[in-house]
Amino acid sequence: MNKLSRSLENTLNIIMALALAVMVVLVFGNVVLRYLFNSGITWSEEMSRYLFIWLTFLGAIGAFKNKEHLGVDMLIKRLPNKMKRVVLVISDLLILAVLFLVLDGSWKMTMINIDSKAPATGLPLAFVYGTGILVSISMGVMTIQNLYQVVFNKIKDEDLVKISDSEELISLHEDEFVTDDIMISKEEKKA
Repeated sequence: MNKLSRSLENTLNIIMALALAVMVVLVFGNVVLRYLFNSGITWSEEMSRYLFIWLTFLGAIGAFKNKEHLGVDMLIKRLPNKMKRVVLVISDLLILAVLFLVLDGSWKMTMINIDSKAPATGLPLAFVYGTGILVSISMGVMTIQNLYQVVFNKIKDEDLVKISDSEELISLHEDEFVTDDIMISKEEKKA
């Protein structure tokens, strides 16, 4: 399962890098053509916009997998482990409900616009609205997997808090945040 997860993450990263590279080339090329040759690529702006949409949504999948979305965990960190599990289950169920709404809305918009074509590229607009379908299914699978791990005690107690502290925040408040890594580094400085 880890091998499949890693290969999917690598594929996701490659697709995002390619989308970003194509966007840069299209936008830069269009600017150069416009200013130097008084012409341009007619579909460049539209394609860049669609690639940006896909890049954003694919990035959201990667951030969700790595638990890098914003969250507040002041209360959760203070709860006992049993309550952390209960809160995590409730949180995952709420996430699944929201992802279902995103899936439902994206599916409806995709079906409505399946015959509509973009003016410059001629791509079906379902290409744009399909991002919501991909994101909701991907994040839903990850959430169900996480829910399974929590319910059947296959997750460590230290992994019950889904939010990881940012390095900048830790460096600003070194005295307030005490983790094993920081304690080791302080002991090494004293020695």
